Amino acid sequence: MKCRKPLLFVASILLGTLSGSMVRAQEFAAIEQQFTKQVTVKKLHNGLTLIVCNRPEAPVFSFFTIVNAGSVQDPKGETGLAHMFEHLAFKGTKDIGTTNYPQEKLALAKVEQSYAAYDAEYRKRVGKNPAKLKQLKAQFEADTAAAEKFVIPNQFTQLAELNGAVGINAETSNDATEYFWSMPANRLQLWAYMESDRIANPVPREFYKERSVVMEERRLRVDSNPIGYMIEQFLATAYVAHPYRNPGVGWMSDISQVSATEAKAFHKKYYVPSNIVVTVVGDVNATQAMPMLEKYFGSIPAGPAPEPLATVEPPQAAEKSVMLREATQPFYIEGYHRPSYLNKDDAVYDAISDIMSNGRTSVLYRSLVRDQKIAAEAAGFSGFPGEKYPNLFAFYAVPTPGHTPQQMRTAIHAEIDKLKTQDVSDAELSMFKTRARADILRSLDKNQGLAEELGTYQLRYGDWRMLFQQLDKIDAVSKADIRRVANQVFTAKNRTYALIEFAPEKPAKAAPDAPAQPAHPAHAAQGGR
Repeated sequence: MKCRKPLLFVASILLGTLSGSMVRAQEFAAIEQQFTKQVTVKKLHNGLTLIVCNRPEAPVFSFFTIVNAGSVQDPKGETGLAHMFEHLAFKGTKDIGTTNYPQEKLALAKVEQSYAAYDAEYRKRVGKNPAKLKQLKAQFEADTAAAEKFVIPNQFTQLAELNGAVGINAETSNDATEYFWSMPANRLQLWAYMESDRIANPVPREFYKERSVVMEERRLRVDSNPIGYMIEQFLATAYVAHPYRNPGVGWMSDISQVSATEAKAFHKKYYVPSNIVVTVVGDVNATQAMPMLEKYFGSIPAGPAPEPLATVEPPQAAEKSVMLREATQPFYIEGYHRPSYLNKDDAVYDAISDIMSNGRTSVLYRSLVRDQKIAAEAAGFSGFPGEKYPNLFAFYAVPTPGHTPQQMRTAIHAEIDKLKTQDVSDAELSMFKTRARADILRSLDKNQGLAEELGTYQLRYGDWRMLFQQLDKIDAVSKADIRRVANQVFTAKNRTYALIEFAPEKPAKAAPDAPAQPAHPAHAAQGGR
């Protein structure tokens, strides 16, 4: 029996029902049983977990590789490295992307030697020799150019696309790194070869060219973006110890000095099979495909599992703040520390997020946007900037012209206070549970979404079936739970907030031939140097 038909049947009950009845846990239990017939999970001898779900409606498949290493695992002084390695994963392997790997390997080794020498001189705080630095930089650039002669640009991506791959992409979050695309089913073996080779044998070619790309990405996303900069400062203030305080793209000083040698060390530590789950969903028969998949993915050398992150964020004892004044759109955000996704109240935070922020009927939209007309947008959300570790529940609002971030703060707090003192309505709680079920069903409808859900839940919980068991937790959420959690978490001492106040740009300096205006004596007295 096929996976998709029962899903669409149940989805039609849930989303198109005229009676208003809700899909109960029994219906989802039936879907889970159906998936149990279609899903095969196998942990290979090297520790890598393979998941295959057979959905033969069309001769295609989607895959999802998730590595249990994100920006949180960036070594000290090397922030942005997990994201940087994601970029490198498309540069090819020992067999793909090169005209002569043995010669390229020697050339890349010379690049690392010359870069190490240049970097050592560059980092000197005392006794730096400008002439020597210039000479070392020239040698590094010459060695880099020599190594680039062996590169076949974009061959890995082009090989996949020539064989029908679509949606080729990857993402680095704070918690994990993910790779995915879709492909014709008759190219499964080619994909298995390419993906396993990329995991086992990546080559950091064009590393320093790609490093410049990432530096420019940071300039666009953070350094020249007031809201991006504010969010970076907000997280660095909310967290004092945990790596969630670091930007995923990295601090500029770290990005600008990270090396290919450090990237290889990161890969060796975290891209070990026991730290990876690979999911394939589509026209793939597990009985027939698993031996072939084992051949390719089982050949990846095993390695020790990385040690768990030891740093724990200490409890916050007082409200903290970040204030920027810029000639840009005003903005307000505040965050409250909450436990990780493993906490028993995780579904309660989902309920609060949904009731406060989901659509035009949500509390914050009705109050700040529709009724008071003081905000263009207002919402709350959980799991920021990640979910694996204790994180933030955040609220934000964008003021309309004539209104201030302080007004957003006051209005948001008024709605939070209602959560603490008044029960949400029956309709609000019911709609949350209905939407939660609908969201799960939508995520399972397409091969790529299902592959992502299966892989993520397998990685997080050690069992993909937890995807369906979450529904029991959703059903159990009560009005009292929402009030209890709101009172526990949404407190002043647990709050960090950040805002951007509009400040007009300073007038341009007078032209050189314009007469200078005399300074006011009081201003001159404050002058200094």
